[in-house]
Formats: sequence, C-alpha cells, structure tokens
Amino acid sequence: MTTLAVHAVLYDGVEEQDFVGPIAVFGVFDHIRTTYVTVDGPRTVTTASGAEIVVRAPWSPSSADVVLVPGGGYGEGSGVDLEIRRGALPKALADAQRPGVVLAAVCTGTLLLAAAGITGGRPCTTHHVALEDLRARGGRVVDARVVDDGDLVTSGGVTSGLDLGLWWVERRYGPEAALLAERVLEHERRGTVWRAAS
Repeated sequence: MTTLAVHAVLYDGVEEQDFVGPIAVFGVFDHIRTTYVTVDGPRTVTTASGAEIVVRAPWSPSSADVVLVPGGGYGEGSGVDLEIRRGALPKALADAQRPGVVLAAVCTGTLLLAAAGITGGRPCTTHHVALEDLRARGGRVVDARVVDDGDLVTSGGVTSGLDLGLWWVERRYGPEAALLAERVLEHERRGTVWRAAS
C-alpha cells in the first residue's frame, strides 16, 4: 500500500488536542506517515499549554498528501491571531495549494485557511465561537462536526479532530479501516459528516 504523507503544521500557541487527535488516528496505520512542520523550518514550538515540541523537518508542502492545520485558540493574542497578523503562515498555506493535496483544518485552524483565501465561498466549519468570524471571512459555513469539500476538509472544535481523522481514514481506506481505528482508540465518532455532492 502506498504511504500517505501527512504534514501537521505547528506554530507557537497551537492547541495540542487539535493535532494530537487526528495524528492518533493516523498513527494506527503503518502506511500513514505524519511529519511535524513549521513555516519557519526546523525549530522548537511552544504549544498553548507550554509544551515544547522540536520540529526537525523542513517546510515542504509539495511532498505532502495532506496538510493538517490545527487551531490555536481564538481572539486577540491567540496563536491563530498572531499567525494571521504575521502573515507568513497564511501566505505559505495559499502557496501550498496544488492538485492532489488536501488541506485539512481542525477548530480555529480553519481561520488560518480563511486568511490564506482558501475557504472563500466554500463549505467549511470551525469551533462554534468562531463561526461568525469564518462567515465574515467569506467561508460558506456549515454547522457540522466535519465538512468535506474534496480538497478542503474542516472540522469543529478541539476533539472533532479525532472525527476528522476517522472520516479521512474512511474516505481513503474504507469503513473497516475507520472501525479499526475507533476500536484501537476506544473512541466512537460523534456528529455528522457533511460531504459535498460529487
């Protein structure tokens, strides 16, 4: 089976559960390889709770099948707010778009994709406190746990990252693979997956 490359985008203030959830799902399978990356290249990232994560890989979205963008709080001074103001990460995400790559976001990570101009006019979701902000930034907000619009897959707040991961596994490898991950993680999916008509 071909290896699937997932790049999890980290930055200072990133919310741990937003990326740990889907990575835990992907980690069930030997053929899914997750790599931590930052737009600034290898460095140490300090998460929202103060954990330090050493990122060793270079920024290389051209070698990813999935670029996973976790959230980092909401409002002035949050990790997401600071990255939007800085501008480097939204620009890099906009440049990462290409045929064959899926951009996936958990929680307020969708606002980073919105700042990159990726969600404009497209079905998407985020944490419930940020839905109006996402709408104001041009997203076609769907109030669902996971929203799948082909090469853009977004999910609601925090723990919905687990459900995004499980949905992605089902979409790519089928329901038996998703059921296996559910059993391993002792997690039953919640909510509805809204999927664009093919």
